[in-house]
Order: sequence, then structure tokens, then C-alpha cells
Amino acid sequence: MYQYGKFRAGTARYQSVDIASRIEGATPHQLVQIMYEELLKALDAMAFATARGDYVQRGQHQSKVLAVLTGLETSLDFDKGGQIAVDLVAIYREARRLVLAGGRDSDARLVTQAREMIQEIATAWDAIGRRG
Repeated sequence: MYQYGKFRAGTARYQSVDIASRIEGATPHQLVQIMYEELLKALDAMAFATARGDYVQRGQHQSKVLAVLTGLETSLDFDKGGQIAVDLVAIYREARRLVLAGGRDSDARLVTQAREMIQEIATAWDAIGRRG
């Protein structure tokens, strides 16, 4: 019989190996795609934890969300990206503001609002990858 804690630890290790193997052979476009996927998962988990009142899990997922948003922002190339890069910075910063406010106020709706913004960008990024 499995113990819940051991099952969670095994699942986490499997997910870590899965992400590492995907990153290893990824193109730059695919790396950003992976970051969006992980960001969306972390936003979902943060919203869920916030709604449940689980402050520990909320904080852990919030930290991951903020780290990925920072990674996406710092990876922008303003010389090549021009106005699109500037617009993305504004979106990432607004998402960061919503996530921080959602955590501070224990308001899952704000986290969900940030997720919806990021989902739009992730969907567009996926479409670019299918065309390229």
C-alpha cells in the first residue's frame, strides 16, 4: 500500500525528470513554451491553494510563479522584439502585480485573472510554433 507522501515525492521526481528531458533537446521557442506551461500549472496550483486557504502551498506556488515571470521577462530581446517585447513586459508586470495582490489578500480571483492573461500569450506562442 502506498503512503501519500511517498507517492507525492515520486510524482515530483518524475515530473522533474520529464521537464529536464524536454528542456535538454528544446529549441529556444520550445523553452519559452515550457516556461509558459509551467507558469500556467503554478498559477492553477496557487489559485487552488489560495481558495482553500492553504498558506504554505500558496506561498510555494507564488514563489514559482514569480520566478517564471521574472525568467520570461529577463529573456526578452528588446532589439529583436521591439514593441512586442515592451508589451510583454507590461503584461508580465501586471500578472506579477495580480499574483502578489492575490497572495496578500487571499483572493484566488486575482490569481485567475493573471492566469487568463498568461493563457492568451501562451496560446499565441503555441500558434507561432505551429506556423514556424
